[in-house]
Amino acid sequence: MTSAPPPSARSPLGALWRHHRRYRRRVVAAIACTSVNTAMDVAPEILLGAAVDVVVRGDDSFVGSTLGVDGRFAQLVVIAALNALVWILESLSDYVASLLWRGLAQTVEHDLRVEAYSTVQRLDVAWHERTSTGKVLSVLSDDVNQLERFLDVGARTILHTAWTVVLVGAVFAVTSWQLTLLAFLPVPVIVLGSIRFQRRLEPLYAAVRETAGEVSATLATNLGGLTTIKAFTAEERETARVERVSDDYRVANRRAIASSSAFVPLIRMAILAGFTSTLLLGGWFVFEGRLEVGLYSVLVFLTQRLLWPLTDLGQTLDLYQRAMASTRRIFALLDEEPHGVDGTRRLPAPVRGGLELRGVRFGYDDGPDVLRGVDLVVPAGETHAVVGSTGAGKSSLLRLVLRFSDPRAGQVLLDGVDVRDLTWESLRGAIGYVSQDVFLFHGTVRDNLAYGRPEASDAEVEQAARLAEAHGFISALPEGYATVVGERGLTLSGGQRQRIALARAILRDPALLVLDEATSAVDNETEAAIQRSLAVVTASRTALVVAHRLSTVRDAHRIWVLSEGRVAESGTHDELVAAGGIYAQLWAVQTGSAVAGPAHR
Repeated sequence: MTSAPPPSARSPLGALWRHHRRYRRRVVAAIACTSVNTAMDVAPEILLGAAVDVVVRGDDSFVGSTLGVDGRFAQLVVIAALNALVWILESLSDYVASLLWRGLAQTVEHDLRVEAYSTVQRLDVAWHERTSTGKVLSVLSDDVNQLERFLDVGARTILHTAWTVVLVGAVFAVTSWQLTLLAFLPVPVIVLGSIRFQRRLEPLYAAVRETAGEVSATLATNLGGLTTIKAFTAEERETARVERVSDDYRVANRRAIASSSAFVPLIRMAILAGFTSTLLLGGWFVFEGRLEVGLYSVLVFLTQRLLWPLTDLGQTLDLYQRAMASTRRIFALLDEEPHGVDGTRRLPAPVRGGLELRGVRFGYDDGPDVLRGVDLVVPAGETHAVVGSTGAGKSSLLRLVLRFSDPRAGQVLLDGVDVRDLTWESLRGAIGYVSQDVFLFHGTVRDNLAYGRPEASDAEVEQAARLAEAHGFISALPEGYATVVGERGLTLSGGQRQRIALARAILRDPALLVLDEATSAVDNETEAAIQRSLAVVTASRTALVVAHRLSTVRDAHRIWVLSEGRVAESGTHDELVAAGGIYAQLWAVQTGSAVAGPAHR
């Protein structure tokens, strides 16, 4: 038995209908209002024909003979009253239909954007590392907006056109089969042309959406790396890059527009043929007495009412194809599944923070193992460090502890529980993480400090800042804790950002504190401040420190030395220096008692 294809592989409209089944009643109500609106929109032409019939035939008119109204003026009053009622109903149904369709479009846009963003947040760190941020932003913003525009305008236009064809066709059908045939002769041409153009436009607009994603990706990357661009005087080169991808987008759009624009002239020629046929044959029937003048005028007006709205079909088809290409991209994103599945267990209270790795093997995608059978134990309440040369596997080990990735073999245990069995909240709620690349959100210093614990009091926030030795420089800021930091905290120095990140982790009061190269990019003063802070905050909790500067971990209870993905050595600082192995060589290089290689003359 074959499994059902994912939503992104099915009809985009069908996927939307199934995905948003909770809005089906609203859709039905919107369709009903649009149907009433279309009927009221067609009715004035019929009433106009009835008025012409009154003027020409007098008491023998349709209104006079059917409704029993005597006198031409009285008959016109009746028609005027009916016309007023029709216009009121048309205006009211148009208002309600607009509210329903636009509200539906906004609601679906909102739901899909939030759902897509939620999906993006659930996906693994590895997925984000191999996926362009700009392309994700293009889906969350531009693609969702394309769908909103179609639901707001296009869907209603298609429905209005379809009902116009049905209602006008009914009037023609009860009048003359010859006129019906001639008036509707262009419709198959238009429908077949629509199908042909739809198939032709589908890959063109898929290319448009793809190039739009490239533009977003390039802009997002360049704006994020603006300081690097300036530092390497690469402004002209990057402008040329943006110009190139923007031109690709322009060319893709131009190809799609060239095809969609050719559709309107085709429709106009078909309309001309249908209108001319009705005008001539209908007039001939009037001359021969086979058709009343009033009815003839109705049919002439209705022919235009039938065919002229089809000129908008080209623009509507354009909206449709853009929206369907975007919908496929949205559902392709929603179809993404994280490799890591949320566990069901919670850590037993009180959480102590004991950490253990048993026979852990890990690698990226289909690549070779980066960690090769690592065994490591960090007893609760102790501070352990992981050191090693670049590429030894230090950051990969931390990914497994935080469960940004899962091992290929072996176990990572926190308080004796496999982290894969724990809920995200239980696992990461017990960990305070300080990365080398500190990320601060645009907002106040206090907002960033309390990010992991928004309910913290001002006193608790200040105490965490004092423990991280950040209170002094925060108080000196223009507005203290209420000072707004720029995007990514770029208005602060690297050392200040690092201390805020440490305070943010401390405020969460984690059982396990994890630091990834927290002092690698700071000055000596900041390094000393972080060391003093760590000495205080790790006294009552477990800490795992990945460090490049060995001076920051010399007081750790145990140091684990990684080499080529394996634990090569472990022990205290003094034990490892005395052993004369890898750690001793690293220490000698960093303290200047040995040279890394021959000097160059």
